[in-house]
Amino acid sequence: MSSRSSSSRETCTIESAGGVTLDARIYRPAAGHSEHQNANLVVVLVHPYSVLGGFQGLMRGIARGLADRGLTAVTFDMRGVGKSTGRASLTGFAEVDDVVSVCKWACLNLSAQRILLVGSSAGAPIAGSAVDQIDEVVGYVSLGYPFGLTASILFGRHHKAILQSPKPKLFVMVQGMVSQACHSSRTS
Repeated sequence: MSSRSSSSRETCTIESAGGVTLDARIYRPAAGHSEHQNANLVVVLVHPYSVLGGFQGLMRGIARGLADRGLTAVTFDMRGVGKSTGRASLTGFAEVDDVVSVCKWACLNLSAQRILLVGSSAGAPIAGSAVDQIDEVVGYVSLGYPFGLTASILFGRHHKAILQSPKPKLFVMVQGMVSQACHSSRTS
């Protein structure tokens, strides 16, 4: 496997609710992947809670990995982060508008007919609240969904939306230290 990526990255801005402008990155697969069976699928990655230092750069490795495997991925800074305008909210409900705006933008500008929404840490409940607001979202992945007293105070009102959604969902949780990454590969 080559250590150099053949995927590409572009920068753009996306308009969100309330006149907020979001700074975004699009990770595209190499030209050879254009006939990939998932050509009309876009993965939208939602970074951890901005108030605690979350930003789109934390999702870069996943986005590059997806692009290297033939999928288009989008990362973005939610309101009040990096070059995005606006202010972060305490409970993440204004940020749900950001997720919805990015998904709608992907449908219009990337010809996405299907979107997989992936949220990391406190980005997971924010993404989860957006799942049923976008018809093109076909599934949801949570990486380290926050639980506990503090998380319930901040994000408890997000839980119901994703738990009641009929769309497929995957919750990935890790307890303790992870010392090795597991990889599986299949040949058809």
